[in-house]
Formats: sequence, structure tokens, C-alpha cells
Amino acid sequence: MWVYLLVPKSLKNAVILIGSCLFYAWESPQFVFVILTTTWLDYHFVRQMDKVESPFLRKIWLVFSLSLNLGLLFYFKYCNFFVENLSEMLSEGSGTVTPWIKLALPIGISFYTFESITYVVDVYRKIHKPLRNFWLYQVYIMLFPKLIAGPVIRYHEISEQLTNRIETAELRLYGLYRFIIGLSKKVWIANTMAGYAADIYSHSPDKISTLGAWTGALAYTFQIYFDFSGYSDMAIGIGKMMGFRFPENFNNPYSSLSITEFWKRWHITLGAWMRNYLYIPLGGNQVTPPYRIYVNLMVVFLISGFWHGAEWAFVFWGLYHGFFLIVERLFLLKILQNLPKFVGLFYAFLVVVIGLVFFNLEEIPKSIAFLKIMFGEGKPDAYQSTMDFMFLFYFTLAFLFSFWILLPKGKAIQEVVFSEKYGFKEHVFASFLSFIFLILCAAKITGSDFNPFIYFRF
Repeated sequence: MWVYLLVPKSLKNAVILIGSCLFYAWESPQFVFVILTTTWLDYHFVRQMDKVESPFLRKIWLVFSLSLNLGLLFYFKYCNFFVENLSEMLSEGSGTVTPWIKLALPIGISFYTFESITYVVDVYRKIHKPLRNFWLYQVYIMLFPKLIAGPVIRYHEISEQLTNRIETAELRLYGLYRFIIGLSKKVWIANTMAGYAADIYSHSPDKISTLGAWTGALAYTFQIYFDFSGYSDMAIGIGKMMGFRFPENFNNPYSSLSITEFWKRWHITLGAWMRNYLYIPLGGNQVTPPYRIYVNLMVVFLISGFWHGAEWAFVFWGLYHGFFLIVERLFLLKILQNLPKFVGLFYAFLVVVIGLVFFNLEEIPKSIAFLKIMFGEGKPDAYQSTMDFMFLFYFTLAFLFSFWILLPKGKAIQEVVFSEKYGFKEHVFASFLSFIFLILCAAKITGSDFNPFIYFRF
């Protein structure tokens, strides 16, 4: 970051690109050239597509690019899944299992693949012209704050900022505050909840009490939110320090009164991607007969589940959320609107918690067994983890910051916590708190084990 701040404007993008390559190579050096090669091919495919007028030829170039991106995603992320399932089906008759070399998964491949697709499709739709500079396209794809876990940024949302962004000392301060908020979420809440969740989930369901199962499920629910939203805050903060404006990715999702509202607040940029590049092309709400709307929703959430992981539990998790979205469209939303708000809040949060059991365990039989313990089959004297004072303290923090019970009525979280309208006194107070939080995070990190971000594996 210091190098970026010190170099002249003409060299800033070069510093970003070199730094992003080194950042990615630190974790997956063998895959850096995969990204560089695919982006080089994509760039030229799109340039060729833009040169032709024939709709048929434009589709050919579009197919080339989509095949490249989706082909790589399929190969690295889903080959193991399909080969293993096919092998199991064939082995039922022959008794032999087809050998297959396990493929390593490039971190963040789903995120930068989706961004490549947005660029290609938007040029095809003539929403914007293709870039004339290959290195600018590399900067867009490789930009390190959002490279491996989002937010998923469409090209037109950032196009002007690639060459003409505003950088001020005040914006850098806002970015620093945001980064430290995200770091604190990850280090103090997400990592703490991770320890308790891992402790519970590491035991066989028949050895866990009902209270213990709920403790593990709730701990993981808070872990994944503070882990992922913490990363998003850090990415947005670093981007802001460099003059970039990334879209928000979370807006207090656990305070939702329905699953429909939840998906407007959770992983907002992925939801926007799914809407613009899957749901609308399938016909969206403008289809007849009306039941096709529900088919479209199920297809989108089936793909959303599969995007998160190559396991049947992720597929089920996607369909599970799709099911509740359909039920809400059919009748449930009208019922919830006539009930006290706490009913909708409890319902939506419960649905999310149950779904995340499948998300965490990644195996449907294990998840069902765990849910049975949660809903009454646990033995009172079975294992239930150590619910000490520290757990209760961090659990209370997680609860309060998840639901923002003190948030002014009608205010979005960004308007209150992430405001960019600080006066001198507000800056002094925010700087003081940021300094304290940073010291506390450093102390926590030095005394704990490495705990990677959950969404790095997607």
C-alpha cells in the first residue's frame, strides 16, 4: 500500500497489477498463469466479438469466451464431483471404482470467473465498449482486494475508476476505518465463534446434546456472517484507500423479516449477478404461464447452491432457499405482513440457521442427523461444549451486531456506521477507536492459530 501511495498516478495501476499477482501467488503460485492466460484469451475474444456486426458471429465469439471461463471452472471445481458420482454409479454394477486424481482448486476461481463473464456478456449486450488496453482489463480482474472473495463487481461499476479515480486523505481515512471494522469482525467474532462451532461439529451427532447442537449451529451462523462480511468490509476499505468504490455486499441480513428480504441483504453482489445473468435471461417475472417464475427461481438457486460447492449438500441448500422464496411468493409473505415483526424475524433467522447446517457439514445424512439432535433427539448428558463467560460475551456481541437492535428506525447500516460525513470530532473519535481495535486485533492474531476466510474455498 505504501508503494502505491508514493508512486506517481501513471504507475499506480502497474503497482496494483504487480501487487495483485504477488498477493495471489502467495497462496496459489501455480495458478497465477492460469488467470493471466485466460484473461489474455478473454480480452482478445471480446475484441474480436466487438469488431463483427453479424449477430451469429457475435454469438460464436460469446460462446468461445463463455466456454473458456465455464470450462475452467467446471474442470477445477466440479470434475471431482462428477467423476466421483459417476464412478459410484458404475461401481454398483461392476464393483470397481474409476481412479481419479484429485484436482487442487484455485482460490477464488468462482469470483473472478463470474467477473470475466460479466465483462464478456455486457460487451455482447452493448452495455459498454471493450477495453482497448489489455493491462487495464488485467487490473479489473486481478484487483487484489476483491480477487479471491468478492464483492463480485460488474465492469461498468468500476470502469471509470480504472483510469480516473479520486484519491484524498479523507477517503483513505474512511477506508482505514472500514478495513479495521472488517478485521475486527473476522479476528474477534468470526474466529472466536469458529472455535466453538468446530468443537461441536467435530463430534458425532449422537454424542451431542440438543443444547450443544444449537450452540454449534448458532456459532457457525454468526461465524460465517462475520467472516464473510468482515472480508467484504476489508476489501471495500482497501479499495477506498486506493480511490475505488466497491458496491456493498451486506446490509444487516439477519434482521430480515423473510427469506426474500434476506437475499436482498446477503451477498448482495452475487444476488445481483444471479438476477442479471441468470434470472432475467430465463425470463424473470415476465414469463407465461406464471408457474415458470417458480421454475426460474428454482433454477437460479440450484445454480447458486452448486456455485458455492461441488457437493449434494450445497445443491440441497440452494433448493431449500429456493423453496422458501417460492412459498413466500405464493402466500407466506402476505401472512407475515399481517403478523408482528418478531414473527418474521424469528422465522427468517431459523430458516437460515437450519440451512447453514447443510452448508457447514457438506453431507446431507450428517446434516439431517445433526438437525434431529437440534430438534429433540439429543441426550441431556451428551457433549455440549464449554459455554464459559468468554463464549457468552462474544455470542452476545455477535447477536447485537447481527441484529443491530439500536439502529435508528428506517436507517440502513451503511448510513449509520459507514457514513462519510464525519466532522473533526467524529474523525478524532473514529481514529481513536480504530487504533484501539487494531492493537486488540494484533494481540489476538499473535496468540491464535491461522483461521482462513470461509469463502476463500469458493
